[in-house]
Amino acid sequence: MTQGGISYFGIRHHGPGSAESLVEALQELQPVAVLIEGPADASPLLPLLASPDMKPPVALLCYPEDDPSATRFWPFAEFSPEYQAALWAVANKAALRFIDLPSAARLAEKASESLTDADAAEAEITEGQGEEPMRIQDPIGTLARAAGYEDGESWWSDIIEQNPEPGPIFAAIADAMTTLREGEGAIGKFEAMREAHMRLEIASARKEFDGPLAVVCGAWHVPALQAAHTHKSDQVLLKGIGRRKTTMTFAPWTGPRLASGYGYGAGVVAPGWCKHLWQTRGQDDASVLWLSRIATVLRAKGHMISTASLIEAERLARALAAIRERPKPGFEELRDASIAALFNGEALLWKMVEAELLLGADVGEIPSDTPLAPLIDDLQRNQKAARLKPEALERELSVDLRSESGLFRSTLLHRLNVLGVNWGRLTDIGRSRGTFRERWMLAWQPEYAVRLVENLVYGPTIEKAANGRLIQMIGTASTLDALATLVQNAITAALREASAAGLAALEEKAGHSSECLELLASVPPLADIIRYGEARKTETERLAGLLERLIIEGSIALPYAARDLDAQAAAALMGALRKADEAIKLVEPDEHVLEAWRNGLAAALDSSRSTALVAGCAAHLLYEAGCLSAEATADLLGKRLSPGTPVADAAAFFEGFFSGAGQRLIYDEGLRGAVDGWLASLDEEAFIAHLPLLRRVFSNLDSMERRRLIEAVLGKRASLPAGLTPAPDGGEAWRRHFDLLGKLLAGEPSHG
Repeated sequence: MTQGGISYFGIRHHGPGSAESLVEALQELQPVAVLIEGPADASPLLPLLASPDMKPPVALLCYPEDDPSATRFWPFAEFSPEYQAALWAVANKAALRFIDLPSAARLAEKASESLTDADAAEAEITEGQGEEPMRIQDPIGTLARAAGYEDGESWWSDIIEQNPEPGPIFAAIADAMTTLREGEGAIGKFEAMREAHMRLEIASARKEFDGPLAVVCGAWHVPALQAAHTHKSDQVLLKGIGRRKTTMTFAPWTGPRLASGYGYGAGVVAPGWCKHLWQTRGQDDASVLWLSRIATVLRAKGHMISTASLIEAERLARALAAIRERPKPGFEELRDASIAALFNGEALLWKMVEAELLLGADVGEIPSDTPLAPLIDDLQRNQKAARLKPEALERELSVDLRSESGLFRSTLLHRLNVLGVNWGRLTDIGRSRGTFRERWMLAWQPEYAVRLVENLVYGPTIEKAANGRLIQMIGTASTLDALATLVQNAITAALREASAAGLAALEEKAGHSSECLELLASVPPLADIIRYGEARKTETERLAGLLERLIIEGSIALPYAARDLDAQAAAALMGALRKADEAIKLVEPDEHVLEAWRNGLAAALDSSRSTALVAGCAAHLLYEAGCLSAEATADLLGKRLSPGTPVADAAAFFEGFFSGAGQRLIYDEGLRGAVDGWLASLDEEAFIAHLPLLRRVFSNLDSMERRRLIEAVLGKRASLPAGLTPAPDGGEAWRRHFDLLGKLLAGEPSHG
């Protein structure tokens, strides 16, 4: 809609139909300047969008230098009208500017603290915002309902995005928004300031340029920008706007984060579909090409998709569109048709491919000459060196630490994790660090760029920032086990400064710590470094001496720590015992260290004050180490599970001994006999009360192990274990126990 040589184009952010109509309108108008809704102080960066090396989706990133955590984004997709307007302006040598409030003012406004700037830019269309909320919260929805639609998305798609005759569409949008705004009250202060700033920028451009001007803004703003306001009244509105020194650059964005389902207020429902509409604009076979994409994805997953089924799906989609009175099949019609014709009506199968198709996996790329925040710049250099391309959807990466490239990739991902940038997530923690291979699951998220900016306070490169952040965390760590984990992270990420600081803090803390749980919990991370230090080329001599000291001190403290514990504390100590024992086996320390460890376990077992759960765990670890013979262990179980022992203590000892080691009962007849005797001694009520305990003990057995244990236990049902006499009821209660136990092992529900 043109007024005084200025043409106003009300668009929907990230709408491919709006983008197509806008490019056609600009080509016809040939403006000398293109003015776009966006932070005015970022105008110098706008031409970078037209760089051949700029691959959307990308986002303009702005943050105050004194508070990087307050970062805001303005995303651009290939199908965003603003992006296409910038491309047109650069290609046609037109002036190109942003006209909205500068980023400094926006960042200072409390009204926008909970939204990204792009959210705020679109909020007038979808949600409303400001200190005084608008009375109309959903203008597009209001128009949709007036036209007989259930929701605004479908209406906008039919009328704007897929309208086969878009010629007068911008004038129609302006008229519709004018009607909506005329019947409403005053807008919020922040929105009024934004529109005042845009009017002033437009007036300034009108004086500066001789020729037609194009204003590209959210549709809701068009009536306000065209309305008559004096220069003075707009300046009064802007008096006292916030001022903060900001830094601006571009950062990669992802396709999925353009979706409204990800909490993006200006997002679209299906970014993948929008990209498809943009790339197939002007073609009559867009629906056929979309179905072809669906078939390609399905075939890649091993599904057989015939050409006949695709033809049927296309016919059905067109029929659905006609029934629903839509101009063309949308992604909803193509989805429903695909479920019917390609998935045999199984909607769950569609869920397998929905994200890949509707959200996409695009991650943008930034030109090398873009002025970036230092950490983002360093990350891009490292990504190229590691030959790792960020992708939005998850993919698995296997890393061989024996190769230089594999070690480099692993080190980079570990350093990023230290900074809270979890681009890679270890999928096999414990075992992956226990070999020369690691398995990662990679998935890039746009907010990682924000986290990198936040970490600038620690250093300008990934390595320096990770060192700085870890050193700060080491300085505030309050427990020995937390320190040990931080040292492990530092050494795994090849951070020498943090490693040195962590080791010094760890040695000092160990000299003052006598807390057994802390001492034991610090053993596994340090043992992990020592055992696999060769793969990461780390020096472990200093660490080995510290580890031996921690093991010995933990062994001395154990008998006292095991006394008179409640259930929660006993479970925590048992877990620490088992993990520490596994770690000690891995590092194979000197014999005197092993002897100290076993003496500590034996003392915890023999003490009459030791909590039964911990004593049972100590007994099992000694048995596995060969310090208790099978006969001695069977006698011990028979004694600790005898009828004279309180049932609760016997049950706790049983759980401590067999938790995670239930398979021992399959092969060890002596142990199984002792357990048989204990179970047979329980009355029915006590047995049923302990079924949850038995379920926990046997939960780690696989189906084959369960079957073998059933055969070993229930195969002897006809006769009582040696040395036991039949119960007064003829053994019926005993047989009832094993009926329940058999169901338990078979995974069936057992009822008292």
